[in-house]
Amino acid sequence: MQTKLDEAKAELLERAARVAENSPVGGHLPTGTTGEGTPGTPDGPDGAPDYASVFAFLQRYYRHTAPEDLADRDPVDIFGAAVSHYRLAENRPQGTANVRVHTPTVEENGWTCSHSVVEVVTDDMPFLVDSVTNELTRQGRGIHVVVHPQIVVRRDIAGKLVEVLAGPPAADLPHDAHVESWIHVEIDRETDRGDLKQITADLLRVLNDVRETVEDWGKMRDAAVRIADQLPTEATPEDLPARELEEARELLRWLADDHFTFLGYREYQLREDDSLAAVAGTGLGILRSDPHHAADESHPVSPSFERLPADARAKAREHRLLVLTKANSRATVHRPSYLDYVGVKKFDENGNVVGERRFLGLFSSAAYTESVRRVPVVRRKVEEVLERAGFSPNSHDGRDLLQILETYPRDEMFQTSVEELEPIVTSVLYLQERRRLRLYLRQDEYGRYYSALVYLPRDRYTTGVRLRIIDILKEELGGTSVDFTAWNTESILSRLHFVVRVPQGTELPHLSDSDKERVEARLVEAARSWADGFGEALTAEFGEERAAELLRHYGSAFPEGYKADHGPRSAVADLGHLEQLDEEKTFALSLYEPVGAAPEERRFKIYQKGGSVSLSAVLPVLSRLGVEVTDERPYELRCADRTTAWIYDFGLRMPKAPSGGADYLGDDARERVQDAFAATWTGKAENDGFNALVLSAGLTWREAMVLRAYAKYLRQAGSTFSQDYMEDTLRNNVHTTRLLINLFEARMAPERQRAGREIVDALLEEVDAALDQVASLDEDRILRSFLTVIKATLRTNFFQEAAGGKPHDYVSMKFDPQAIPDLPAPRPAFEIWVYSPRVEGVHLRFGKVARGGLRWSDRREDFRTEILGLVKAQMVKNTVIVPVGAKGGFVAKQLPDPGVDRDAWMAEGIASYKTFISALLDITDNMVAGEVVHPADVVRHDEDDTYLVVAADKGTAKFSDIANEVAESYNFWLGDAFASGGSAGYDHKGMGITARGAWESVKRHFRELGVDTQTQDFTVVGIGDMSGDVFGNGMLLSEHIRLVAAFDHRHIFIDPTPDAATSYAERRRLFELPRSSWEDYNTELLS
Repeated sequence: MQTKLDEAKAELLERAARVAENSPVGGHLPTGTTGEGTPGTPDGPDGAPDYASVFAFLQRYYRHTAPEDLADRDPVDIFGAAVSHYRLAENRPQGTANVRVHTPTVEENGWTCSHSVVEVVTDDMPFLVDSVTNELTRQGRGIHVVVHPQIVVRRDIAGKLVEVLAGPPAADLPHDAHVESWIHVEIDRETDRGDLKQITADLLRVLNDVRETVEDWGKMRDAAVRIADQLPTEATPEDLPARELEEARELLRWLADDHFTFLGYREYQLREDDSLAAVAGTGLGILRSDPHHAADESHPVSPSFERLPADARAKAREHRLLVLTKANSRATVHRPSYLDYVGVKKFDENGNVVGERRFLGLFSSAAYTESVRRVPVVRRKVEEVLERAGFSPNSHDGRDLLQILETYPRDEMFQTSVEELEPIVTSVLYLQERRRLRLYLRQDEYGRYYSALVYLPRDRYTTGVRLRIIDILKEELGGTSVDFTAWNTESILSRLHFVVRVPQGTELPHLSDSDKERVEARLVEAARSWADGFGEALTAEFGEERAAELLRHYGSAFPEGYKADHGPRSAVADLGHLEQLDEEKTFALSLYEPVGAAPEERRFKIYQKGGSVSLSAVLPVLSRLGVEVTDERPYELRCADRTTAWIYDFGLRMPKAPSGGADYLGDDARERVQDAFAATWTGKAENDGFNALVLSAGLTWREAMVLRAYAKYLRQAGSTFSQDYMEDTLRNNVHTTRLLINLFEARMAPERQRAGREIVDALLEEVDAALDQVASLDEDRILRSFLTVIKATLRTNFFQEAAGGKPHDYVSMKFDPQAIPDLPAPRPAFEIWVYSPRVEGVHLRFGKVARGGLRWSDRREDFRTEILGLVKAQMVKNTVIVPVGAKGGFVAKQLPDPGVDRDAWMAEGIASYKTFISALLDITDNMVAGEVVHPADVVRHDEDDTYLVVAADKGTAKFSDIANEVAESYNFWLGDAFASGGSAGYDHKGMGITARGAWESVKRHFRELGVDTQTQDFTVVGIGDMSGDVFGNGMLLSEHIRLVAAFDHRHIFIDPTPDAATSYAERRRLFELPRSSWEDYNTELLS
C-alpha cells in the first residue's frame, strides 16, 4: 500500500524522466528495458530514449531511497544525479572500482546539489556501503543522503557499458551480465580540489581492501579449518596441555563457522631477536600484499610487532598455542573497530616457537550473542571462574555470577586471564544493586592499551559524565585515544567499557592498588551528580534530620541553569538565605567574589520567595551604588509544596579607587553594600548618587544619609548648586568627604565625647588642609558649605535608638542659623531640619518662647522659603501678642494619587506629620518634676531648650490631637497644650477666629461705601481656596458673596456671573470636604 510520500516520490520521478525529453544527454542513455535489439541503440526515432525507458531507469536507481530524501528536490537535480552516476559507469575495467567526488553546480554540470557528492561504481559484494560510509565518517565528513542501487549491466571485454538491464538482480541472469553496486553519498559541502582528490584516493584504498577481503574470504576460512586439522600432527612443547591444543582446534572451527569475519591472514617466522618476519606469498585479504623488504634483510619484519616493547615481544617465545588480542589498527572493512587478532604459534621438534599463523578480522554478531558456555576458550574460563569462586552453577550466586559473565564484554573474556577475571566478576557480584561507582582496570599484556570497566548508577550516566571520565583516564594513564561502549539494562547500574590506547612502544608502568583507588576516587567525583553533592552538602551543614526535610522540599527545586552555574555547596548557602525569609524579612542579599574572578569582579544575589523581582527596579539601585551591572541570571525554584522562590544573580564590575590600583572593597565592604541596597530597596534610603559614597568613600548607608540630609537642607536654604553637583563633588573628594563624616561623628556621637575637644580641633585642621587642595572653586564652595552646616549643628537624633534598638528611619538636626552666613534673612534663633525618604520638614523659631502653626506644604522644592515668608507675616501680626513667632512646615514625599484613593493619601499625610512631630521632640529637652531632662543619646551644643509649641495651619487644621498624641507618647511636659486647637483646645478652622475678625473690617469698609454685605450681593476676587482657614471661613461669612475669581499656587478659579446662593452652597461643600482644592468644584455650576 502506497503512502502519500510514496505517491509524491513517484510523481517526482515522472517529472524527472520528462527532463530527458529536452536534455541533450538523454540520447546517450542506453536504458533499454527489454534487452532486445542492438545494445546501445537509442530507443526513439530521433535518437532520444523513450520516456518509459528513462522512467524505469530512475525507478531502479532511486528504488530504495526514502521519499523524504527526494521531496524538496528539483526534478532536474534528480535526473542529473542519476545521469552523472551513469556517466561514471560508462567505462570500468573488470576488477576495478570507479570513484568520483565532486561538488556539482548548474553552471558546470547542468544540475546542482547542496552537498558534495561521492559516486562509486564497483562489482557488487558485501561490506561496500558500510566500508565507504565508515571511511567518510572517520574523516569527519557529515553524511546526509545515501543512494545504493544494485544495477544489472552488460559490458564488453574492455569494460565499456553496453546495456543496463531491467529488473532486480536474479539467479537466471544472462551469462555475460553481472551485478554492480552504484553508491551515491552526499556529504558536507567541500570545494577544495585537494580535499576532494584525497577523499577519492582514500575511498579507492578502502574499496581495494574490501575487494581483497571478499575475494580471499574463502581461502582464509579454509586456512583456519586446515590449521585446526593439522594441529594434532604438528610438533608442540611437552609442557603444552593437551586441553589447550584441543581448545585451539575448537576455536578455529568455531571462528570458521560464521563467528568471525576474516579480513586478513599471513604466516610469520620468529627470528633470533624476537621479531616476526612475514613469510612471502602467504598473505590473504588485507594482508595479501607482502611488506616491503628492508635493504639488508631477507625477510620483512612485522611493523606492528616490532613497535612492541622488548618484554612484550619476548612473549612470542612463551609456550602458549593461542594468541588472542586486539591489533593496533582499525578495520577499514565492515566496521571501524580495532581488528581482532587470532594467532596460532608453530613449534619445532624441540618445542621452541619458530613462527605464527595470524588471522585478522572482526568477531561477528553471532560471536557476541552466543552463550559463553558454548564459546571455545571462553567456556573453560567460565568454568574455572565458577570453581575458583566456590559457586555451583545452579546456586543463586552461581546463576548471578554466570549472568555477569554472559554480559561481560566478549572481547575482554577472550583476552583476560582467569586470574584477572575472577576477582573482577566476583566484585561485580558483590556490588549488585548498590548505588556506587567502581573501576576495574586491566593492562594489555602486550602493553598497548588499558581496559577500564566502570560501573556507575544509571541515572548518573550522561554524556558529560562520560567525557569527564575519558579525560581523567587519558590523564592518569597517559592515553592518546579512548574508545568506549555502554551497557544499560533494567539494573540501577550502567556499565561502561573504555579502551585507553597509549603511544606505541610505551612501557606501561605497574599500577598498584593505591594507584587504582586514586583513579577510582577521581571518577567517583567526576560522576557525582549535582543532586548527590547537594544532599551531602545539606547533611554536612544542617545535620541528617534537618537535611532530609530540606531535601524533600528543595531536592527538585533548582533549575538546570542554576546547576550549570553553581555547585551544590553554593546551593546550600543560597538555601540558607531562603530559609531565613519570613513575613517580616521578605528578601535576603549576598555580595560575593566568585572563585577565579578578576579583582574588580563580584556577583550579587537577591533571594525572594513568592513573586519575581523587576529588573528595571534593581538596576537603578545597583547603578547608584557606583557599580556596573554586566549580566543578570534569574533562577526560579519550584519547591515540593508548589511554592516558588527566586534567586537573582547579578554580575558586577566594581569601581576603581581614584588613585588607581585596588578597588574600594575593604573588610566590611560586603556588609556595607548589602545594607545600602537593602535600605534603598525598602525605602529607608533614597536612590541617588549619595549611595555611591558607600563604595567610593567607605561610608555606611546611614552616614551617606547624613550628607544627603545636609544637601537637602542646603538646597532649601537657597544653595545655587544642584544635588547632582553636590554628589559629584563628594565623590570626587572622598578624603574630604570621610573627614566631614568623621567631624560630624566627633561632634555629635555620644560615645566620642570622651575624647574631648582635641579630636574635633584636629579634624577641623585636617579638613581645612584638605580643602586647600581642592582645585575647583565650585567644589571648594560646596565642601565648605557642608563644613559650615556641620559646625552649626547643635543637636541631632542620628545616634538615638528607636523601638527595638534600631536607629530612626529619619534624622533631625537642630541648627544655629546665626552660624550659617548664607541663610536668607531673617535668620531664626533656632531651626530644626527633618529629613527622611518619606518626609522633609523645617521648624523656624525666632525666640526661646514662640509659637506658630505647622503647614502641610506641597512646595517640595522650596517649602523653607514658603515657611520663612509665613513667619515674616506672623511676626508682624503677632507683634502685639508675643515678641517673636515660629512656623513649621513639612512635605510628604510618597503621597499616593488622591484621585485613586483619597483615604490612603490622607493616611500617608498623617503618617508624615507624625514623623515630623517625633523628629522635633527627639531633640527637644523635657521637664520632669521641674527638672530639665535631656533627650537620650543626643549631644547638645546649646543651652537647655524645653519650649516647643505647635499649632494648626493649612492642611493640619484637624491634626492638633494627632500632635498631642505624639507628645504624650514622649511624655512631653506640655501634654495636650503642646498643640493648640485640638479637642482639648480650640479649632482654628472650625471657629474661624482670624477670618471673623478680618470680616468685621470688611463689613465696615463696605458700610462706608453704602453696601450691606449681609443683605446685598457683591463680587469678590480672592487668593486662596476653600480648604484654608482664613479664606475658607471668610468666603462663608456672607451668603451674598459672588466669587468671580480666585487662585492659589495650584489652580485658577473663574466664575464670571455666579449665582450667590448656588455658589455659596458649593463653597460650603468644599470647605467641609477634607483637604479640598478648586479642582473639586462642580464645574456644572460655573456660569
